[in-house]
Amino acid sequence: MAQLTTIGQLPLNQPPVHHYTAYRPRPFKREEREKVTILYGGLTWKHERLVQGAMHNMKYNAEPLPNIARDDLDAGKELIDVGACCPTIFTTGSLVNFLKKEVAASSKEEVANKYVFLTAGACGPCRFGQYHESYSMALDGLGLRDFRMFLLAQDELDQGPSGGGGLEINLPLSLGLIWGILFGDLLTDLEYMTRPYEVNPGQTDKVLQASVEYLYGVFRERPDHGAKYGTLAWHLLTNYFTRALREVRKMWDAIEVDRVRVKAKVKITGEFWLQTHEGEGNYNIKRWLEQEDSEVVAPPVAVWLHYLLHPTIRKLEHRHSTSKHPRLKEALLRALERIYRWTYNRFRNALAGLPNELPDQEELRELAEPFYHFELRGGEGHMLIGKALHAYHHKKAHMICELSPYSCMPNTMSVGSMANVIGKYPDLLYAPIEVKGDSEVHALSRCQMILTEAKRRAQEQFEEVLQKTGLTVEQIRRYEKRHPEIQRATYKVPHRGYSGTAANYVLHLAQDRGLARA
Repeated sequence: MAQLTTIGQLPLNQPPVHHYTAYRPRPFKREEREKVTILYGGLTWKHERLVQGAMHNMKYNAEPLPNIARDDLDAGKELIDVGACCPTIFTTGSLVNFLKKEVAASSKEEVANKYVFLTAGACGPCRFGQYHESYSMALDGLGLRDFRMFLLAQDELDQGPSGGGGLEINLPLSLGLIWGILFGDLLTDLEYMTRPYEVNPGQTDKVLQASVEYLYGVFRERPDHGAKYGTLAWHLLTNYFTRALREVRKMWDAIEVDRVRVKAKVKITGEFWLQTHEGEGNYNIKRWLEQEDSEVVAPPVAVWLHYLLHPTIRKLEHRHSTSKHPRLKEALLRALERIYRWTYNRFRNALAGLPNELPDQEELRELAEPFYHFELRGGEGHMLIGKALHAYHHKKAHMICELSPYSCMPNTMSVGSMANVIGKYPDLLYAPIEVKGDSEVHALSRCQMILTEAKRRAQEQFEEVLQKTGLTVEQIRRYEKRHPEIQRATYKVPHRGYSGTAANYVLHLAQDRGLARA
């Protein structure tokens, strides 16, 4: 038996205790910038390509991770907590699978030196704020503890140099990233409102690809206007971006559409990653809905960026802020909000006003407040209720499809609150879909049950408008032959009080173009 010397019953030769230490990346130095590639992901391929253009413009080597695949779910489950939500598991698995391939082609040391990973940080009762801990756990499992990962705060435009100066989050970079995201949203709206009605299958995807590549070049060649106020003023006032969008509009002019096709319009809401994603991470549900004779209303990232302003504004309103000049700061944030919406509308107008307007955040709050208090933060908070009611009251969609990760606390609260909403508005069609990543048949069949009713309503609306106007489909076809401009994808059909595109189109022809009297 080993002899022990004790002080207060504690053995002096006890093995040292290794306490937990949080992940801290080693420095990414300025002189390494030309040799290191920044990895990123989490958005659609359109957003990521335009973000890449903005980063290439700033002389960074940048590469998006491959789009999510089913294998990423399995890889993520192997290395992190199996109770994590599927967006966490999918995104961790995506990073893991990419790094595994790179290690197999070279070595762990070379991969750790060649790449850094840039990801968004967050707070509140949502595991999105802990994604980086899952990445860290996975890196440990791969033996890549030296791999560097940096967090990008979502609410700060100028964060300065980070972790050695190799990555500098400054105003030119932040504005380039935000503008790239806004452009990705605009193109996504054009894509989903055009593809269900295209006459020549596949043409929308070809034009979309060409548009993204053209705009990538626009962002890559963005002129330098200084570090702060000069670049801010230029981004807000220049015609550089609106000219580019007008060129994109010309590309979409070539697409012929048939808006007499009756489609159920489905608004997608839900957890940020799942509602934004296009691929196997959410069962390709947007493409599946199109195959089921639907028009998808995709959620813009711009709404989330707009939402981020409001918690700070509310703190200032209630004087809960530590700011020395709360009234001045509130006025500045209100002005920033107006500039943000004005900028987005400038870009929309360059595309003939076709992309959807941003909903008013105050209206979303007021709509949701009887059912979900706006101070309950986490995920998209009250916006999930507000968006559903906004689409219902303004007749922007026939049904709501809310995508929730398995066991996601904020979305569980939203789905529970929607039971109260449905009690008050029983004709609101609402399909809450819980996504686990490997239960596709169950999820899509659940959505299809609600979609059947949405399609019936779309058809009824169309027939109601035909009866109201006295028009027939044959008359509309003859009119379209005489006026081919109305079959262009860039021809704007105004909203005339119906949820469906076909119903609004017929009513527009009758009321605004006098077809009923022709």
